[in-house]
Amino acid sequence: MKQAFILLLCCIFSCCIQAQEIAVLKYGGGGDWYSNPTALPNLIKFCNQNIKTNIKTEPATVEPDDTNLFSYPFIHMTGHGNVFFTEEEASQLRNYLISGGFLHIDDNYGMSDYVKKEIEKIFPNLDLKELGANHPIFSTAYEFPKGLPKIHEHDGKKPQAFGITYNNRLVLLFTFESDLGDGWENEEVHHDPEEIRLKALKMGANIIKYAFEN
Repeated sequence: MKQAFILLLCCIFSCCIQAQEIAVLKYGGGGDWYSNPTALPNLIKFCNQNIKTNIKTEPATVEPDDTNLFSYPFIHMTGHGNVFFTEEEASQLRNYLISGGFLHIDDNYGMSDYVKKEIEKIFPNLDLKELGANHPIFSTAYEFPKGLPKIHEHDGKKPQAFGITYNNRLVLLFTFESDLGDGWENEEVHHDPEEIRLKALKMGANIIKYAFEN
């Protein structure tokens, strides 16, 4: 009896410390969903070391219509080109998000016009709205009093963060003209200064922390 009780406690403890897993969204339409391959692993390492998360070191890959989608508290999506969701995929993404999931879409340059149309499929009755600098996502772990930081320059536009809020919870974040993912990548990929890379990683940690706690 005593041995069985100890075994039960060990199982409970094991479940409590089990690492969480996050995923990259593999979408259709021809866009390069697989871009920035070193970005998420670097962000995961930074979060595990600095904000005490316990995330598996390598992200999974999941498709919008895969039921495994619901296993991940955080889904990341990026790319440069076309994005397309079927009605079934959009419906499952909506169910995932309103049931507690979180989707971060980081425009790697050139996907904005495509992805906005697909976001409308996911939430036809909710508007994608710009987040003010006072939104909690800019201060969950690190302070960004001016809002979304600029990481890479493309068209001379200001960085903007847009979101979909459902029942007072931000469920979808679209970062535009910032290119956070480039700042998360290995230094030799874009040769960004350490200051810029650290800024990107800190903002990424804010997003992860917000997604895990809300």
